[in-house]
Amino acid sequence: MLVDFKSLPESSRVWIYQANRSFTEDELGQIQKELDTFITDWTAHGANLKAGYEIRYKRFLVLALDQSLNAASGCSIDASVHFIQGLEKKYNVELLDKMNVSYKSGEYIAYKPLVDFKKMARQKAVSPSTIVFNNLVANKGEYLEHWEVPASESWHSRFM
Repeated sequence: MLVDFKSLPESSRVWIYQANRSFTEDELGQIQKELDTFITDWTAHGANLKAGYEIRYKRFLVLALDQSLNAASGCSIDASVHFIQGLEKKYNVELLDKMNVSYKSGEYIAYKPLVDFKKMARQKAVSPSTIVFNNLVANKGEYLEHWEVPASESWHSRFM
């Protein structure tokens, strides 16, 4: 059951998928339609899931699920991963690789392999005040408060 992302409680579970490039306006329109269809039909053991999504900076897909109605099951999580894999193939983009880091460089969103980000930290090309995206947040409340933060306030701080 598709609902407005903003209406979901802060306890809602979130999954964040970062793209290795920005989506075009045409791609964003198509992806929104595909997300609408997927979430409308998304179930766990036949029970509707109350979920929503938002797309940030033309490159982050954020799915949220209110588990107070029905919790995600292994099968429903597998279905969402399969859906994301389909988007990867269709749009020739990486969304599931967790070994990459996105951060702000001015108004630009940069995307680097973790190895390169570590090198940049050693070379002081990024600093503790660099805004990073902590895609490991677990729920909507954490997402709203701790997703887009200075590196010093995220797991990225270990490289500074």
